[in-house]
Amino acid sequence: MANNGRRSVKMKKGPTVGTGGHGRKALEGKGPTPKAEDRPYHKAHKNKQLAERSAAKRPGAPRSAGARSGPKGRATEEVVTGRNSVVEALRAGIPAKALHVAIRIEMDDRVKESLKLAAERGIPLLETGKPELDRMTDDAIHQGLVLQIPPYEYQDAYELAEQTLESWKKGHVANAPLFVALDGITDPRNLGAIIRSVSAFSGHGVIVPERRSVGVTASAWKTSAGAAVRVPVARAANLNNTLKAFKNMGIYVLGLDGDGDVSLPDLALATEPVCLVVGSEGKGLSRLVRENCDQIVSIPIDSAMESLNASMAVGISLYEISRQRAAK
Repeated sequence: MANNGRRSVKMKKGPTVGTGGHGRKALEGKGPTPKAEDRPYHKAHKNKQLAERSAAKRPGAPRSAGARSGPKGRATEEVVTGRNSVVEALRAGIPAKALHVAIRIEMDDRVKESLKLAAERGIPLLETGKPELDRMTDDAIHQGLVLQIPPYEYQDAYELAEQTLESWKKGHVANAPLFVALDGITDPRNLGAIIRSVSAFSGHGVIVPERRSVGVTASAWKTSAGAAVRVPVARAANLNNTLKAFKNMGIYVLGLDGDGDVSLPDLALATEPVCLVVGSEGKGLSRLVRENCDQIVSIPIDSAMESLNASMAVGISLYEISRQRAAK
């Protein structure tokens, strides 16, 4: 048979020249798609940067101490979710980085007031999709409103005490230093109420341990009714060492407990520099903290009542100290 001038090509068996796996690698893709706020060209990334810059410029807000680490190493921040909670937080003056509002949110009085309060305070309003709101809140019920709270930056307990003592000695502060330290208190509402009492009775700060203790959360901000802006909260790496240092500075450490050495009305140290230490309602003061106190003070109460709530005990004690100082 004629081949019309064409030569036949015999195919050889065995390996042939290929793509070297390039096609297979291309099919593998480039990994998961980054979040919208992490893509520099995306609108959400620009909104995030704007919110952070705006929050940093607002006076009176706590400075950022960096994002906390969440599940799987993801950076998380404190948020207030839900229409009632958000509007109440804004009414209380809680510092906020941004108010996230769902796209095409159904308006009601709470949403309208939240938008109005945020605009008046210069809080950035960010229109955010539901999937992103779900991610921010770990799928909590948010009703289309999420308020971002900046992390609280704590003062150093030693520095706060030294600065307050120096101001008092120079006459810049009228009353002797007055602090409240928390021992084993984990309820943020107790912390918020204590901050509020310290503000009401001219206290100079609240000391919280770094471990096994409550921090300044959105709930604490809300309970303090804005007093957290005026009263510094300081962190102590080790509460017992901090109390020892306070004593060396000339600050008397007074523990609050039901079986105290002295009754509150008979307290003779009220006009001196004082640090009140309050324990949890169930366990009271820990053994080491109790040993580091100059006196254990008890509040006389009806025998039918076993104990007082921590924030209530602090409020009563601060009132008595304030009364004695005013009468001096």
